Amino acid sequence: MTFMQLSVRDVNEQVFRAFKAKAVKSKMNVGQAITLAMKHWLEEQAEKKSFLSFKPKSWGKGTEQTSQEIDKVLYS
Repeated sequence: MTFMQLSVRDVNEQVFRAFKAKAVKSKMNVGQAITLAMKHWLEEQAEKKSFLSFKPKSWGKGTEQTSQEIDKVLYS
């Protein structure tokens, strides 16, 4: 694993102080906490999909009316 030093501009001071305090409470240094936060953010962004990207999928023979059956149970 490779590490690097960086400078970051335009960070809200109050947010940074709260973040740093939480990192210290969690027994992490700020670099570890920022790495964890960036990984979490990247995973969150990767999970976002457009509703239009979903394609119909067959659940197999005999399931053609499943959607209507579910609606009947939920909305009756």
